[in-house]
Amino acid sequence: MKEIVRRILFISLVSITLFGCQKKKPLEIQETKETKEDSVPMEERKETKESTKVCVYVCGSVNRPGVYTLEEKARLCQAIEAAGGAKEDAAQETLNQAREVVDGERIYVPSTMDLENGTIALDTGVQKQDDMDGKININTAGKEELMTLPGIGQSKAELILSYRESKGNFEKIEELMEIEGIKEGVFNKIKDKIIVAK
Repeated sequence: MKEIVRRILFISLVSITLFGCQKKKPLEIQETKETKEDSVPMEERKETKESTKVCVYVCGSVNRPGVYTLEEKARLCQAIEAAGGAKEDAAQETLNQAREVVDGERIYVPSTMDLENGTIALDTGVQKQDDMDGKININTAGKEELMTLPGIGQSKAELILSYRESKGNFEKIEELMEIEGIKEGVFNKIKDKIIVAK
């Protein structure tokens, strides 16, 4: 009789131990998840989400000019797409569409008429050629405009555009000599006809 009682007690203890452990573990994991989630205040969560957006004004030769909200580090081409894309008469080659947009900026997409009227499209607006004493801004000029410079043919103009897209805007005109094929001789021919403006 004593042996039977001992066996019943032993089986009961083993059952309680096994079932007790299995029930507690999921609860502990669940509590840990809830604790971590609750430890971040709701206000901070909202601020984190809001900080990943930028707001830009896209105008000029686009289908739907207006203010658009984009993801942080969005490219200029994405801003133009958000505005319904460029119109057929847009001179998109005057803009560096690979650059990142900046919160609060104004993006002007020029038309071919703007170029014919002697204006130069900048990422932040339009600047008249007269304001730069007739000089060509090598930071915004397109291929055709660069080819008007003495000693700059199609291949050199394309090299200038490639350099600008990969390394960003020129800080000084002398940087042109870092481009293959543009040495001191060519630079001396064009240095008085070019300017660096952002």
